[in-house]
Amino acid sequence: MSNPIVSIVVPVYRSMTVLPELVKQVEGAMAGSAYASSFELVLTNDCSPDGSWSVIEELAAKYPFVRGVSLRKNVGQHNATMAGLRFSRGEIVVIMDDDLQHPPSAILQLAERIERGADVCYTRYAERKHALWKQWGSRINDIAATWLMKKPKGLYLSSFKALNRDIVNAVLRYDGPYTYLDALIFATTNSIDSVEIKHQRRWEGESTYNFRRLFSLWLKMATGSSIYPLRAATVAGFALALLSLIVFILVIGERMLNPQVPPGWASVIATVLFIGGIQTFCIGVIGEYVGRIYTRVNNAPQFVVGKTTFKRADPTVRGSSAAEPNTES
Repeated sequence: MSNPIVSIVVPVYRSMTVLPELVKQVEGAMAGSAYASSFELVLTNDCSPDGSWSVIEELAAKYPFVRGVSLRKNVGQHNATMAGLRFSRGEIVVIMDDDLQHPPSAILQLAERIERGADVCYTRYAERKHALWKQWGSRINDIAATWLMKKPKGLYLSSFKALNRDIVNAVLRYDGPYTYLDALIFATTNSIDSVEIKHQRRWEGESTYNFRRLFSLWLKMATGSSIYPLRAATVAGFALALLSLIVFILVIGERMLNPQVPPGWASVIATVLFIGGIQTFCIGVIGEYVGRIYTRVNNAPQFVVGKTTFKRADPTVRGSSAAEPNTES
């Protein structure tokens, strides 16, 4: 398949038992459509510790539309997605998860919205099947994204979405190690649509996302795509300095009006601890930015490709520290 119209990019991690069913459902969803003979499924193995890569190789040998890419190190969902985007060739690129909570039947809905002229189309769920703590985390993330990234109000940041080729090419210009895909999209276009779909239960197993990973992703969004945390630290420092000045004036006045009042040990300790806490927080925010700058300056790779199930000089893979030349598995 030389020129597919639709590329479906799926980052893969601990999904060896799900992948055969995923490929079967994607094939069934595309069968009979205008893209039946012009689509590809790019499976990016994010250095999964199970046998996911072996399964991908078997599926690529069986299905001509499957293209496999294996990364040398685990780089996380967003960076693995970037790897898949670099190997995608379609004019419409759909991104989805590997757990079948995203129904492949919705791929055509997303492609249709892009065909109509939208640059990007997200999905929203009629009823979410995620755990309650993840739903609350998503709400907090939604508020933060609206503030930090100017996300359109009411838009749900689903990992199931479609982009046209121009937006994909614009996103791929970013080669830094800390990728937050949605921030790159919002920095590129305002032509964003959404469709409502049915959210399915996981086909098998449990999500590998935990609170630590979600918090790390939130930090990536906050410090990798916005300077608002730095501004918040500046405002907090200014407000604390002003508060300290007011308290200082009040203490001096109280001392002058009531000389018999003994000095307060507790108030001094509380003030010192409060100021120290604010200073430590601000230093931590600055340190997070400095650390990311250091990593970027030292050209830390976004991802490193180990193997692919195909052998060709792919023009969509740009020459950067993030990718290696293709090697046949």
